[in-house]
Amino acid sequence: MTDTTRVLIIDDHPLFRRGLSQLLELAHSFSLAGEAASGQEGIELARQLDPDLILLDLNMQGMSGVETLSTLRDLGIESRIILVTVSNAPEDLVAAIRAGADGYILKDNEPDEMLALIDAAMHGQTAISPELTSLLATALREERIVEQRSQVALTEREATILKQLAAGLSNKLIARELDIMEGTVKVHIRNLLKKLKFRSRVEAAVWAVANGLS
Repeated sequence: MTDTTRVLIIDDHPLFRRGLSQLLELAHSFSLAGEAASGQEGIELARQLDPDLILLDLNMQGMSGVETLSTLRDLGIESRIILVTVSNAPEDLVAAIRAGADGYILKDNEPDEMLALIDAAMHGQTAISPELTSLLATALREERIVEQRSQVALTEREATILKQLAAGLSNKLIARELDIMEGTVKVHIRNLLKKLKFRSRVEAAVWAVANGLS
């Protein structure tokens, strides 16, 4: 039996939760672990279920998606977390990536494109709706912290891996390219994220592209 990606959906719209769960079922590589109608309920289920992937709405009543995401990360939840939203506002996108999101997908994406982006996130690649990538790159490039980051001393191996992240390579592919263990790749990524003060590989990858490091 093939392992499936266990998914938790956190969204306060029942119809969208149903539609998203039906879409995931069609892919066969995903299974629904649970559903939550609020951020607080989602946090409790995430702790109980330890899903592989969390699909999280941005604009919810009460606790927002970014607040929920930040809390999940602060609690040490290591699931892949993708914001699924109607908002294409740069400030929402940057806030989500800054809080530790592994992806940001617009709800009006075509179903096939949405599944492809979700699958990309599960393989360690960037999962951002294409039309938003340039917005994020511009926002990150304009930050004052860019100058500080450009002066951070990465090891040769960390610099190489950062370029490979920018190229969209997964941990597995990076490990294959460098002939090292996948676990070693994860350690290097964790170190470079800490040095550059990024909370997610997506933020690091887009920043690297925006600054000509790819």
